[in-house]
This record gives sequence, structure tokens and C-alpha cells, in this order.
Amino acid sequence: VRDVFDERRMEVLKGRIGIAHVRYPTAGSEGTDEAQPFYVNSPYGIALAHNGNLINTEALRQQVFEADRRNINTDSDSEVLLNVFAYELDAQRMLTPEAAIRAVAGVHRRCKGGYAVVSVVLGLGLVAFRDPHGIRPLVLGKRSHAEGDEYIVASESVALDVLGFERVRDVAPGEAVVITERGELFAEVCATTTQQTPCIFEYVYFARPDSMIDNVSVHKARMRMGQKLGEKILRLRPDHDIDTIIPIPDTSRDAALEISNVLGVKYREGFVKNRYVGRTFIMPGQGERVKSVRRKLNPIHLEFRNRVVLLVDDSIVRGTTSQQIVQMARDAGARKVYLASAAPPVRHPNIYGIDMPAAEELVAHERSVEDIEKHLGCDWLVYQDLEDLEAAVREGNPELKAFDSSCFDGHYVTGIEPGYFERIQQLRSDEAKNKRRA
Repeated sequence: VRDVFDERRMEVLKGRIGIAHVRYPTAGSEGTDEAQPFYVNSPYGIALAHNGNLINTEALRQQVFEADRRNINTDSDSEVLLNVFAYELDAQRMLTPEAAIRAVAGVHRRCKGGYAVVSVVLGLGLVAFRDPHGIRPLVLGKRSHAEGDEYIVASESVALDVLGFERVRDVAPGEAVVITERGELFAEVCATTTQQTPCIFEYVYFARPDSMIDNVSVHKARMRMGQKLGEKILRLRPDHDIDTIIPIPDTSRDAALEISNVLGVKYREGFVKNRYVGRTFIMPGQGERVKSVRRKLNPIHLEFRNRVVLLVDDSIVRGTTSQQIVQMARDAGARKVYLASAAPPVRHPNIYGIDMPAAEELVAHERSVEDIEKHLGCDWLVYQDLEDLEAAVREGNPELKAFDSSCFDGHYVTGIEPGYFERIQQLRSDEAKNKRRA
């Protein structure tokens, strides 16, 4: 972000309303032509940024072209969503907050999947909305000063903190929020039916620990994950021989510290992280991921030498990182290497906006825990139970009755159309991505 928005560029930006998007591919290809926000000039002029993933993109693309008479220029589902919204807004024949909310209701009727959206409509203001299941997070903030109130809508509450905004509340599932150019706020749940099922992987890995999502502290949720996993370890191995507990940076630190407290075993930092290497499970190509792990982490040998170590990770997706790190621990002198995952086995792809690999590339897909243990090369592997993971999050907000836990249990809250997973395979597998880059 800082490479794009330097001080010189920021100074030339004018206006009272703006949206921004940090690149993370939703469904489609990876080219720069899909950088967001997307823009259409009819009606009125609309710019839109989207976090999530639509699962009926192909059907919508056909509808938009044949029935709505609108053209789609890229493979991105975000552009499809923008054109659905643009058509629904144009159908209102007026430009008011109420008309924008009715247009969002039309989006909810037509679009299936997980989505959190911010948009700017010329002549109206900012329009934000969240899918009827509340899968992807969206939060509303406010900042007051002598000239009046300012509002902000963001995917994570930390964005509010750093800009001096007060967190007002989470945008509700199926809700539309309109903030006019005059600073007036309108909000309404406009989806016909709603069910709050936030993505549990946000709490496991994706969100920053200092965020609040649906009134749950991510930091505290991860601590409870560690507590419950520590209790499971004690049940399975009350006479364990663990000498040291070491987190795999950074997301697993909260859980590892609580496991240490439950087991009464010392916690140590055993890896130094290179801050200039990104997240490995979304990197292009298996070879690049393997090299990246070695560049990303370097062991502190004194913390491993002649010890039985329990490595703690937030989750295990492809297994690339875990396999390499287990070997690094052995090379650093560990007598035994145990591995604990604060999440259950990831056996199914996430289809709502986290770019996980195709099912066949998930290390836990159609493998038993014992098989995964052998594949990763560790002496013992222990996973969190799904009911404990959900309880760890729910304890922060008892009103959360259900979650999107599809990558763990294979239950997709929106339902799945026939052939969808085959299309996911074509989009997400390493082989498919390499063909697109060729």
C-alpha cells in the first residue's frame, strides 16, 4: 500500500468521499486489470470494492449480459457484482438513499456467496452492504469534530483505530448502509432472510489480533483456542514429555501462550521472521512456497537443541509450511518434534473469499490424522476439535449461534450449484494458475 499511496499522491486526492482496496484476488484471474475498485459510468457513475466471493458468478454473468444488457470486461466476480448493483440502482429511476437500499435488496436476491462491499455513487455518497449470512466482516465507525460527524466502513476495526474513528457497530448480515454527501446516515436490513454465520477462519488466521469482528475480540478468541487445545493435549497425553512450546509466527502466538499456561511448560520464541515475505499458502506455485518458507523463518538453535518441542500453528492448509518447519526444527537439534494446530483439519476449499487451494492440494483432504502426521514428518500431530474452535469464538459473543466452518466440515451455508467445485479446481489449482501465467 505504501508503494502506491505515498505522500505526494495523497496530496493530490481531492473530495469528501473515497474508497480503497488492498489487493487480494477474489474469483477470477490475477492480472492487474482486476485491481479494485471497479468502475461503471452508468448509471450516475459507481466505483465499487469487494471482499468475498460469489458462487453463482457464471449464471450472473450471463444474466447481466443477456437480460441487463451490460458488458463484463474481466473474469472478476467483483465486476459482475458491480454491474448487478448498477442495474438494480438504474431500475429505481431515482437517486435517493431509499432507492440505493432497494437496489442492494436486489443484489441480495440475485447474488449468492460471501461479500462485504463499499461503493461510491456519484451524486449520492457511499453505499456499503454485507451478504445475508454475514460471512465476510464489515464494520461501521464514526469520528466527531466541530464541523460535524464523519463515517467510515471497513473490513476490520483496526482500520478505524489507526485513523482515530470510534467503532460504532458491525454492519448486520443483509444490511445496507448509505452515507450521503451531506454526512447523513441511513441503514436498513434489506435482505428477505438473514442468518448470521461469520467465517470462522477470520478468527483462526485471517484477521489481525487487535480486531473486533461481530463483537468478538480476535485476540481473546485465539487465546481461548489455545486454552481448549491445551486441555485436549492433557487429556490425550497427561504424562507428556514436552520441554518447550514454540509458536510458528505470527498468528499462533496467542494460542501457543495459552497452551503453555495450561500445560505448565515454558513458552519460547524459536523462529525469527523475515517481515518482507508474504503469506505462503496463497503464493503462486509449490516451488515458490517451499523456497519462501526457508526465506521467511530462521530457527534460534538454542531453543531446539536436545529438546522435545511442541510447535504450534494457527492452521495447516497445504502442509508446505508445516513440513518445512518440522524439518527445520530437527535440523536445529530437536530430539522430538510435535505439532499442534489451533484449528481442525482443513479438508475442504473455502469458497467465500479466502483463496485456499483446490481440495486435492489440501494436505488433510482424504487423509487421516495419522497419514498427515507421516506426511509432515512430525512425531505427533494434534488438531483442535471443531466444537472447541466454535466454542472459543462463541464465548466472546453468545449471540453467534452458527459459523461458516465449511473448510473444516464441508457444509456451505449458501448451498452449492452442480459443477461448482470443478470450476474451483480450474481456477485455483497450481496447474491451472501456471497455465494462465504461461
